[in-house]
Amino acid sequence: MSILMSVLRILAHAAILGSLVSGDAVSDLWDQGKASLDAQLAKSTTCTQDNLLVRQEWGDLEPAEKKAYIDAVLCLTTSPSKLDSTQYPGAKTRYDDFVAVHINQTLTIHGTGNFLSWHRYFTWAYENVLRTECGYNGSQPYWDWGRWAADPESSPIFDGSDTSMSGNGEKIEHGSGGFTPAGNGGGCVQTGPFKNMTANLGPITPAITPAPPANPRTDGFGYNPRCLRRDISNYLSSRYTRTEDIVSLIQTSTTIGTFQNTMQAAGIRMGVHAGGHFTIAGDPAGDFFTSPGDPAFWLHHSMIDRTWAIWQMQNLESRLQVIQGPRSMMGGREAATLDDVVNLYVIAEKPYKISELVSIVDGPFCYTYA
Repeated sequence: MSILMSVLRILAHAAILGSLVSGDAVSDLWDQGKASLDAQLAKSTTCTQDNLLVRQEWGDLEPAEKKAYIDAVLCLTTSPSKLDSTQYPGAKTRYDDFVAVHINQTLTIHGTGNFLSWHRYFTWAYENVLRTECGYNGSQPYWDWGRWAADPESSPIFDGSDTSMSGNGEKIEHGSGGFTPAGNGGGCVQTGPFKNMTANLGPITPAITPAPPANPRTDGFGYNPRCLRRDISNYLSSRYTRTEDIVSLIQTSTTIGTFQNTMQAAGIRMGVHAGGHFTIAGDPAGDFFTSPGDPAFWLHHSMIDRTWAIWQMQNLESRLQVIQGPRSMMGGREAATLDDVVNLYVIAEKPYKISELVSIVDGPFCYTYA
């Protein structure tokens, strides 16, 4: 009887996954807007069908494609940093360079008018460095939150296999992490390709107990090597990052301000942005400043970007050159403008105006989503 029940559970699980994949309402919204994106691509002076990269959901990649991406990320973790070692003594690897840039600009790229465009360029810069410095021929994958919302830990992203982004942390006694109760992890990641990954920078605002060791410098740039920790659970994903939550975000947000504020919301009503970060939780993923230190960050932010692109495509003509919000979270409410410049310094060759970063098929960008 137990074997029969196990088989029935597997079949039921497969049926659920099949319905999610075949009846994805978020993908339906993408399809509705695709004609407008194709029209924009046809007018682009920098992007063509011949050089267009297609970003795919992690679960849809072939094993060889997953391994190629993983190998490229591991390459960054063993390549030397390009930052000044006096100013950034804790940045030992090329991967650390991305964490340092994020730390440096955290208070001017969250809750701000440039949140979406800055992270679009940041994620693209990561994809570009994987391709130009680590021999990667693919594109940046994304994590469709809704597809795995019921059980993210068992998803192909976090199942701990050699084609995953590694699994949960070791189960240890620990307290709540940020906006979530304690989950089934909390300790060092012990499975998958990143089980030996070291976080070198931060913490600055850790949201996990027991807390990681304090950084020797108050700015978080001191050398502070420690294991990658996670506390993955479905507490937030099953409430706030479901397919229906993503659809609601896209369909009910009539302005860019409403869209980005709803997306970033944290607290009583969680948005998909914080919801994704704290689904991973741990250290450094749960740290507002150092969250790119967890390699799953990039799949999460690729989905942030995909969701923004879908929102834009619902009325592309009026949703590209729009911006709303301040230039900084702290110290004043000066409004951001489309002429503001995004500079990623050592991880990207060129600064761009926000007006040049609003289309995924123009400016420096030439990619789409499957």
